[in-house]
Amino acid sequence: MSDCIFCKIIDGELPSAKVYEDENVYAFMDIGQVTEGHVLLIPKKHYENIYEMDEKTASELFKVAPKIANGIKEAFNPKGMNLVNNNGSFADQSVFHFHLHFLPRFDENDGLKVSWEQHSDDYTPEKLQQLAEKISSAL
Repeated sequence: MSDCIFCKIIDGELPSAKVYEDENVYAFMDIGQVTEGHVLLIPKKHYENIYEMDEKTASELFKVAPKIANGIKEAFNPKGMNLVNNNGSFADQSVFHFHLHFLPRFDENDGLKVSWEQHSDDYTPEKLQQLAEKISSAL
């Protein structure tokens, strides 16, 4: 895609600090480091989000994910790591080429805030089963 910043990185039109590359995926340092060692992993083929990605590409991407995570772990020794993906502008996706963030965690004040409110009381086992069946039937 000609106007996609990540496609331009893959094509060599824009610079990046490459971490890993093979025939299917490319990993590089995020220029907006949230925590030291913040890496992005992307498929080389343009997919706007996870909904568009085929199973083979997803398999190739997620096959490499542990390698990237373990490289970050070895290099920076974080206390933990968040893997984050945003799909669609409503979910705060800003570059519309699928990308998976690897965010090493060092302490509570490292700049990353991940939180949500659980609604466990609203979901009985029967309601959860209904939701599961709704998703299963859509597969």
